Amino acid sequence: MGKKMNTTALGDGTQVFCLRPQEAKVLDDHVEGYMTHGIQVKPGHTVFDIGANIGIFGVRMAQRCGGDIKLIAFEPIPEIRACTEANLKPWPNAFVLPFGIARERGTATFTYFPNAPSLSSAHLDDWEGQDGVLEEAVVGNARHAPMWYAKLLPRFLAGPLARWLTKNPIEVQCELRTVSEIMAEHNIDQLDLLKIDCEGAEEEALIGISESDWPKIQQAVIEVHDIDGRLARVEAILRKAGLTELVTEKEAALENTRLSNVYAHRPRD
Repeated sequence: MGKKMNTTALGDGTQVFCLRPQEAKVLDDHVEGYMTHGIQVKPGHTVFDIGANIGIFGVRMAQRCGGDIKLIAFEPIPEIRACTEANLKPWPNAFVLPFGIARERGTATFTYFPNAPSLSSAHLDDWEGQDGVLEEAVVGNARHAPMWYAKLLPRFLAGPLARWLTKNPIEVQCELRTVSEIMAEHNIDQLDLLKIDCEGAEEEALIGISESDWPKIQQAVIEVHDIDGRLARVEAILRKAGLTELVTEKEAALENTRLSNVYAHRPRD
């Protein structure tokens, strides 16, 4: 697809493979934001990373657990997945699968943005038709980015930058699977954390979990695009499944968008 793999150093010096170094640093900045409101990852845990992008969440979880973690990362875009595989290669119990996650098995057309790989999605309607939403995300991410120079972005450049980020999109046909299918194939009887950041497919991913598999899932952290009541439906699915310790929060960088993070886990003693 034409974008060359690079390497960059994260804030603590960890070297990672990436397509755009600045984006890798922003993704890393989001990771600690997932580990709040009671979300825990410990040695021996099993984690699903749906919408893994280049795999930084998986790298950080493996580091946190000294490698004693079973991690299954899902990244359907081949060019992004090459980075995911390279980043998770040092961890023997990390697996990278080439699937999108949905309510049922099938295929879908994903749109890959070479200038902004993390925006790649099969659900572009979550951004399109919402005037100024992507621009607000650009401004918010710049204001809260770990790179000092990003904070200098003038507001009037947000529109042109958003247009550049989504320039020259590439369509990619990708296979879709369900969470329950993968749990069965990998003999998972306890899923300690279900992390979902899949650009609009989050509700579909939850619908694809069979009723018999929900008791195996202990925690979830999910980025939700709140369109047409989706956030309320996601919260209801989690509560019905027993993940009743639930907090919904907006990241500071995304306060003027419809994006929220939902943190949920089962009651603990």
